[in-house]
Amino acid sequence: MPCHNQQLNNAESPEHAAKHVRFARSSSAADSCQDDIEPCQNQTLSDIHRQIGPQLKLLPLNDQIRELQTIIRDKTTSRGDFVFCADRLIRLVVEEGLNQLPYSECTVTTPTGHKYDGVKFEKGNCGVSIMRSGEAMEQGLRDCCRSIRIGKILIQSDEETQKAKVYYAKFPPDISRRKVLLMYPILSTGNTVIEAIRVLNEHGLQAKHIILLSLFSTPHGAQSIIQEFPDITILTTEVHVVAPTHFGQRYFGTD
Repeated sequence: MPCHNQQLNNAESPEHAAKHVRFARSSSAADSCQDDIEPCQNQTLSDIHRQIGPQLKLLPLNDQIRELQTIIRDKTTSRGDFVFCADRLIRLVVEEGLNQLPYSECTVTTPTGHKYDGVKFEKGNCGVSIMRSGEAMEQGLRDCCRSIRIGKILIQSDEETQKAKVYYAKFPPDISRRKVLLMYPILSTGNTVIEAIRVLNEHGLQAKHIILLSLFSTPHGAQSIIQEFPDITILTTEVHVVAPTHFGQRYFGTD
């Protein structure tokens, strides 16, 4: 299991092939790109990587994911349907996030006595959720990794300066030796995530050992994070100039 509470193996994560990337535009951006960090739909994969970087990985788009994105964005969706579809999309992102973790080859013996050449994940991983909306992703991670440890960070904007401010942070004591799945569903400006990564850095964790799991991102949010921390990996389902910033309120019923 990739998620037991054991120390991180020193082996570095293998290189992963870039995922298929889909960029969408809002209706207001249909005629032209707004700026250099809001790519047009007809841009090539190399154009996108040049602007944001190969650290940004998107789930391969299919009709199932597209429908879930649509239901979550629809203002007429009931809260029950919203939570159900959000949980499904979270599970898909978590599963792909686990696929980004390092692994090694192994051989096992089947019940019939035959040898089978397979793989096993390296040990020493944990999750960190950015409260409050990041907590919506915790159950999806626990469904895949029953014994995984999950740390928490509470960051809010200062009412006077509007800058992100850390109010609470609690991590496993050996987090500096772990691979971390950082959970935050919506990347809008990227400021909250940047501050969270700085806190993790202060606890000895290098950005190259962080995989940021999100559901939706704006081009500006993703680029801001990668410019600040070039070694981080960001995994999301869609990059769009408009992010569903109502997600946390809808999910927890506080809208």
